[in-house]
Amino acid sequence: MLAASSLAFFVGGWLFAIVELTILGVAILLLCGGAAAFVAFRPVEVRTQRTLHPPRVHAGTSSRVDLEVRNTGARRTPVLNVRDPFDRGWRWARFLVPPLSAKTASRAAYRLPTEERGIFDIGPLEVALSDPFGLATATFTSVGVTQLTVYPRIDVISPLPTAQGHDPHSSARHPRSLLGHGEDFYALRPYEVGDDLRRVHWASTARLDDLMIRQDEMPWQTRSTILLDTRTRVHTAASLELAVSAAASIHAASHRVSSLVRLLSTDGTDSGFGTGHTHAEAVLEHLATLEASREDRFAGVAANLRRAGNGGSLAIITTDRATTADLEAMARLRTRYGTIVLVLIERSATEADNVPAQRPAPLPTVSALVEVNAKTPFSEAWDLAMAPKAAARR
Repeated sequence: MLAASSLAFFVGGWLFAIVELTILGVAILLLCGGAAAFVAFRPVEVRTQRTLHPPRVHAGTSSRVDLEVRNTGARRTPVLNVRDPFDRGWRWARFLVPPLSAKTASRAAYRLPTEERGIFDIGPLEVALSDPFGLATATFTSVGVTQLTVYPRIDVISPLPTAQGHDPHSSARHPRSLLGHGEDFYALRPYEVGDDLRRVHWASTARLDDLMIRQDEMPWQTRSTILLDTRTRVHTAASLELAVSAAASIHAASHRVSSLVRLLSTDGTDSGFGTGHTHAEAVLEHLATLEASREDRFAGVAANLRRAGNGGSLAIITTDRATTADLEAMARLRTRYGTIVLVLIERSATEADNVPAQRPAPLPTVSALVEVNAKTPFSEAWDLAMAPKAAARR
């Protein structure tokens, strides 16, 4: 723009024979050329580093980016402008780096917004060099993209109550021959390379003339199934966030007591039963990016659960927009699970005006009903509903 104005001054001075305009046009043109040469031929030898602490957080907790800009050249650097975009450029972190002597570094840090769950891109980080008048800028990418994963917010709650249910082994002791040592004798099997020789059953070895290994019974883990209703017709954006947070909280509570956990959602997602850190991270990462779905597979998912049945405990998370047919499908699962907990998110929990619950009647007969509303948040409602179960176990 400035170069174009210099040309206008130059042409105006020539046409109207005004020397001053001509001189001004030439001066502006020379200034623009000098600025372009400054950024084009001024070597900037810097190395930048971005460190994310930590790269995975729960919504509402803190995550920080540490930046380091190091002068790797032999000359003093000019003032540099560092820009680090967040969430594909919707927000930016910007820093001015003062002149750095040879082999010295400058450091900066900034906090990341973690109020919303999701997977967010940080970067690519750009370093910009401008001339002293700010007329020309040269920009280069110094660091690539780093990802921040924001898991759903988790409330510390009681785990789902254990239940025997349809599967007689869902909360009982069960043999697991491949998972270490148990407490009670279960069976004998031939020796395999790598077996602990301390497990050799010498009496049977002598009788059979073959090395026999004592195989012990292991405690079987309880099973917890979480069914998350993600249909757009039963959710608003706010109620979906509450539902996802509730699912993550129930999953974390079951994981804490080493229960086998399975997450199902009405869009067809099925994590399968699993335990351990890897399974928990996979479930949380899925929940971090989960969105409401137009697909309505509730009846099919409920039918599969009723047909297959896996015993143990079942938690169903939905809203008071669920239909009577939905609730009847839930009620039919009672024969397959020892414990069914229904988490019902009422409209007053997410709407400014305290709208009364408009639930279909009658509600299914379940082991526990967790009513989330404006007066009772999820964690409080859950623990209130689980209190009688805990007292009964004692």
